[in-house]
Amino acid sequence: MKLAAAVLCLAVASTAAAQTVVRYEPKESDLKYLFGVARPVATVKPGDIIDTKTFDCFVNKIRKPGDTLAMVPGDNPLTGPFYIEGAEPGDTLVVKILELTVDGDQGVGALAPGFGALNATNYTPMLHTPVPEKIWFYAIDRAKNEATFSALDSKFSTRIPLHPFLGCLGVAPALESRSSVTPAEHGGNMDAPEASAGNTAYFPVTQKGALLYLGDGHAAMGDGEIAGTAIEVPMHARMQVDVIKGQKIAWPRFENERQIMALGAYRPLDDTLRIAFTELIGWITSETTLSQLDAYQLLSQVGRVHVTEMVDPNYVVIASIDKKFLPPRKNGKPW
Repeated sequence: MKLAAAVLCLAVASTAAAQTVVRYEPKESDLKYLFGVARPVATVKPGDIIDTKTFDCFVNKIRKPGDTLAMVPGDNPLTGPFYIEGAEPGDTLVVKILELTVDGDQGVGALAPGFGALNATNYTPMLHTPVPEKIWFYAIDRAKNEATFSALDSKFSTRIPLHPFLGCLGVAPALESRSSVTPAEHGGNMDAPEASAGNTAYFPVTQKGALLYLGDGHAAMGDGEIAGTAIEVPMHARMQVDVIKGQKIAWPRFENERQIMALGAYRPLDDTLRIAFTELIGWITSETTLSQLDAYQLLSQVGRVHVTEMVDPNYVVIASIDKKFLPPRKNGKPW
């Protein structure tokens, strides 16, 4: 497919498997702000590798002191969608994250009135004055794999280890388009550090071709993203896609060599947690001989829970278990 609005090329990687690498570099005019049905920027086959770039959540507009959030044309711009051949409703899309690299030497963090976990919002209105707009710039040293936080109101600074991940990753929802700010069953703005290199993400396919989007690169982020932003950066991403035919899941999942992880996204926070743990129990019982109640009891002892963010229209929780605590899979294959 030839698109005048974007840089797109196909190349064959020099590997034994001769995987096709689909390279796509968006311009600002190519960016999307919704997870939904849209004209694909490229068609990708199962087993292919996507090599692409993303803009930061501020559309790369905040560059220097004096820049303001009024300069930002939209929140969380998305690269995509990528059409995955053979993906149909009822399938599971597999996204193996191969590499994520911060695309620059500076990150941005901000406070915005009406946004953040400790701020008055539309959901929790208050009579006090909103938190003011403030912007921090983080110098990034990729050689040392760290960013530097510099306080605005004192001379204090400290270094933060980098953990690059995609704040936005997901597919087109079933019956609607969803804002790039909102996480839900389709993935979306999950703000999950689990969406990092070395992990595999799974998404429920509800539209033909799945329609994969990504964006909102983060160099690092604390649990909850409580101020409303991470260290926001543009990103260079490489990921391999696949399709599991006929396997239907309800919510996104993550996996690596050590853990399986299930995601919930909703409000209030206790219902979000219930979704995540119910999904994890379902995953365990479908793959092993453990009963639902045995899995429930086991997770009460060794399960882990991670609040990835509590500032967006839906909160996000990820429940996980170390594979060493699980029995072998029913099919005899190792975890």
